[in-house]
Amino acid sequence: MAQKNKIRILIGKAGLDGHDRGAKIVARALRDAGYEVIYTGLHQTPEAIVETALQEDVDVIGISILSGAHNYIFPEIIKLLKENGSDDIMVFGGGIIPRDDAKNLKKQGIKEIFEPGTPTGKITGWVKENVHPRF
Repeated sequence: MAQKNKIRILIGKAGLDGHDRGAKIVARALRDAGYEVIYTGLHQTPEAIVETALQEDVDVIGISILSGAHNYIFPEIIKLLKENGSDDIMVFGGGIIPRDDAKNLKKQGIKEIFEPGTPTGKITGWVKENVHPRF
């Protein structure tokens, strides 16, 4: 019986935001749900996040942003993925993101935005329903 490829997820903390409790909780929930999770740590640039995603052959990138830089960071990650021929890597996010901004980010290619307080089961369920191994 062939083993199914595990979904690989990169969880990133972009920008100057120094609060990573939520990102760590999400990373652990995804790991506990059976996914391979790579956590980049604090203060990552979009370039570093995309470079890590490419090196690790991830299927999806999850970004946590509380700093208010979401309207720059998310589109920059999408742009860099396209430039590297990897726009098949899905991107989702969470944090302090106004609903109108979240709608606009989704139009730009972000697949889902989770608000603060979202149960981890909703996030792991979304991954199960929407993300598939790229390789």
